Amino acid sequence: MLMTDTENLEFRPSNRAEPVQDAQLLSALKSPRACVYVDCSDPVSHVVIDEKTAAALNPDACFRIPPVYPEWLGDRGFTAVHNTRFPYVVGEMARGIATPAMVVAAARAGLLGFYGSAGLPLQVVREGIAEIKAALPSSDSTWGANLIHSPQQPAMEKDVVDLFLETGVKRVSASAFMQLSPEIVRYSAQGLRRVGDKIERDTHVFAKVSRVEVAEKFMAPAPDDLLRELVASGAISVEQATLAAVVPIAADITAESDSGGHTDNRPAAVLFSSLVETAAKIAQQHGFDERSLRIGLAGGIATPQAVAGAFQMGAAYVLSGSINQPAVESGLSEAARQMLAEAGAADVMMAPAADMFEQGVDVQVLKRGTLFGLYAQRLHALYRAGATIENLSDTDRPWLEKRLGQSLEAAWSDTRVYLQQSNPQALASAEHDGNYRFALLCRRYLFMASQWARDGISDRKVDYQIWCGPAMGAFNHWAKGTYLEPLENRSVKQIAWNLLEGAAQLTRAGQLRSFGVALPAGAFRYTPQQFE
Repeated sequence: MLMTDTENLEFRPSNRAEPVQDAQLLSALKSPRACVYVDCSDPVSHVVIDEKTAAALNPDACFRIPPVYPEWLGDRGFTAVHNTRFPYVVGEMARGIATPAMVVAAARAGLLGFYGSAGLPLQVVREGIAEIKAALPSSDSTWGANLIHSPQQPAMEKDVVDLFLETGVKRVSASAFMQLSPEIVRYSAQGLRRVGDKIERDTHVFAKVSRVEVAEKFMAPAPDDLLRELVASGAISVEQATLAAVVPIAADITAESDSGGHTDNRPAAVLFSSLVETAAKIAQQHGFDERSLRIGLAGGIATPQAVAGAFQMGAAYVLSGSINQPAVESGLSEAARQMLAEAGAADVMMAPAADMFEQGVDVQVLKRGTLFGLYAQRLHALYRAGATIENLSDTDRPWLEKRLGQSLEAAWSDTRVYLQQSNPQALASAEHDGNYRFALLCRRYLFMASQWARDGISDRKVDYQIWCGPAMGAFNHWAKGTYLEPLENRSVKQIAWNLLEGAAQLTRAGQLRSFGVALPAGAFRYTPQQFE
C-alpha cells in the first residue's frame, strides 16, 4: 500500500504569473469605458500597458481591448426599439407596489419601467396611467403597464386591455399566463402596421414566462382560430389579423427564473438557455428572423455578478423585481420595506397564491418577520381537506376569524357584496358549494395580507404578505456597509446604475483575464457608490 506522510508535505505556489497590482492595471479595471492595451510579448505574463508604450511595440505583440459601456451590455436592438439608454427593465410589482413614481423615475434614469397595475381597480389604474403620462409627456417615453392573466375573470382582462388601448399604453408586461387569451392577442395585433415592406409595432408585449411550452405560444404568430374570432367580433381589422399571422405575439420574452411572487423556481441558466434554443426553433419554423425575438432574464438579478452573467449568457436585457420593493419609490409601507432590507437569501418560502388558490399555485414570499406563509399553507391544507364555514373545528374557526379580523359570517357577507359586483358567476357557484365558499374566504385573507403590508398596518405585521425572491438577500449582502444599505438611498436609479456599472467593470475584468492578464484579488467585486 502506498503511504503518504502529509506532515512532510510542503505547499508550493504554482508557476502561474502573480497578479501585478500596478496603477495601469487598476485603472483599466476601474475605467471600463477606456480602451486597454495588453503587452503579450512575454508568453507567460501578459501585462497592461499605456497607449504610448503599445504604439512602440510590434502589432503582433500587443492586444487592444475595446471599451465596455453599460449601455452596450445587452441587445442594441432592445434599446433602439424601446428608446432606453440601458438594456434594463424595472419590473412590474402588482397591486401598485411598482408605483407611477417608480415608473417615472425609471424612465428618467434611462430604464424601462412597468407600472404594477395588476390587481388594482380600473379607476386607480386609469389615474396611475394619467400620472405617468403627465410626468412623461413624450410619446417615446419608456414605460408600460402590467396585464396579469385572469382566467376566472375574463371580463376584467378585457376591461384592462380596453383601458390600455384607449390611453395609449404602448408596452404591456404579460404575467401569470399559462395559455394565450383573446385579449393579449388583441392588444398585440392592434398595434401592428405595414410600413413599406416592413411590419412595425405600436404595441409591444413583454411575455414573462418560466416554461418553454408557454414561451412557444408567445414566440409564435397568433393562432388562426383566435384571429378569426377577433376579426368576426370587430376587435381587430382584417389587415391586423393578416400581419399578426406572420410575426410573434411578443418580440420580448422575459425568462423568469427563481423570483418573488408567481414563480416556478427555475434556475436561470437552465431556463434561459432553453428559451434561446426555443426561439431559434420557432423562428425557423415560422420563417422570421431569429433576431426578432429578444430574450431577457429576470429572477436573481440583484448583484453586478448576476447582471454581468446574464449578459454574458446572451440576455437582451435584464429585469429586476424584488430589489426594487424597498426602494424609496415603492408602494410598500416603510415597515415592509425595512423587513425586506433585513432579509437574507434563505428568508423566503412558497405559499398559496390568492388569484389561483384552488389550483394550488404558489407564490414566493418573505418568511423573515412574518408568519403569512405558514398561515397560508394551513388554509390551503384545510381547503384540500374539504373545509367549509360550517364544519370548521373549534380550533380552526377562531384562528381563521382572528386572521380575517371579523367573524366568518361577516367576512362572507362582505365577500358576497364584492362578488355581486365583480364576479356573479363565482358567487352563484359559492352559494351551492361550501368548500368553494371557504376558498373565497381564504382568498380574502390572502388579498388583505398584501394590503396590510402595503398600508403598514402595524398590528397585522405577522400577517404581511410580501412577494420576495432570494435575490433580495443577495442584494442586501452586497449592499451591507455601503451607500446602498440605508433605505433612504435605495432609489431605482441608484440600484440600477450601480448594478450596470458593476456589471461593466466585471465584464472588463473578464476581458483582461481572457487576454491572459493576471488579475488582483477583488477584480470581480464592485462596491456600490452614489451616482449624481
